[in-house]
Amino acid sequence: MTALTTPTTTSATVPQPTGIPERAATPRHFLMCPPTYFDVVYEINPWMDLGVPVDASRALAQWEHLRATYEAHGHRVDVIDPVPGLPDMVYAANGGVVVGGRALAARFTYPERRPEGAAYERWLAAAGAGITSLGQATEQNEGEGDLLLAGDVMLAGTGFRTSRAAHAEVAALFGLEVVTLELVDPRYYHLDTALAVLDGGTSPATIAYLREAFSPASQAELAERYPDAVLATPEDAAVLGLNVVSDGRHVFLTDRATGLHDRLRERGFEPVGVDLSELLKGGGSVKCCTLELRPATVPSTTTTTAVLDEEARA
Repeated sequence: MTALTTPTTTSATVPQPTGIPERAATPRHFLMCPPTYFDVVYEINPWMDLGVPVDASRALAQWEHLRATYEAHGHRVDVIDPVPGLPDMVYAANGGVVVGGRALAARFTYPERRPEGAAYERWLAAAGAGITSLGQATEQNEGEGDLLLAGDVMLAGTGFRTSRAAHAEVAALFGLEVVTLELVDPRYYHLDTALAVLDGGTSPATIAYLREAFSPASQAELAERYPDAVLATPEDAAVLGLNVVSDGRHVFLTDRATGLHDRLRERGFEPVGVDLSELLKGGGSVKCCTLELRPATVPSTTTTTAVLDEEARA
């Protein structure tokens, strides 16, 4: 097994230079699935290549390092048992979405992954600890892969996996404003590969995204809502640099997206680089491996439900 450096934390607070905002970290609760059966045995996205072998022991070591890094930063990690024959189950973010203690399990697009929805539904139904299962989605829905909570707004991707009908279903079940964003580049087939929520506690939320991954209407929507967003370069996006998890201060992301690391520091965030090169072979990075379990103690929004149809707005 490949040796990896044990993550460390420090209680020291480093003063921010003048003009850079102070960021506060909030403890989070995550669900992860070990890559026990991870391999590339089919091709359902441009990252997958049957001709490129996977180093199973290295994949597990990298995953363990990510889990340990979360825990070293004060976050709780629960683990779902992997299921034989489901190599992509390691990408836990796709398994569902949990807001205010209410959990909706995914309904996958490709038949190779459809059994994962039932596996995650079983775990969420038995989770307890303030989580209530809403069952499995009726519409085509790939969980936090395409559903990113940004404060009191759900940013929702479509174009490759999650359907527009699923956006309406999520709006009705969770009572959230859902903003539809159309993805147009097959390399960024899930929203969490093209957009990252960095601080959902601000209004509007602080996000980062790759402009070119979205349709012109969605680019305009994002520019209007998030004029101060961090704009990623194609180079950083191409190593899945936007596939991040943030606690409001620490941003966990691939160590390869060095340009994005610099831009995050300029905004007062602390990038925490992680090597997930083996799991990248399946088309996922940090966020793909991480489903956030938001507890019932989170206040529910009173925002009027709305699904924004870009075609109608164009």
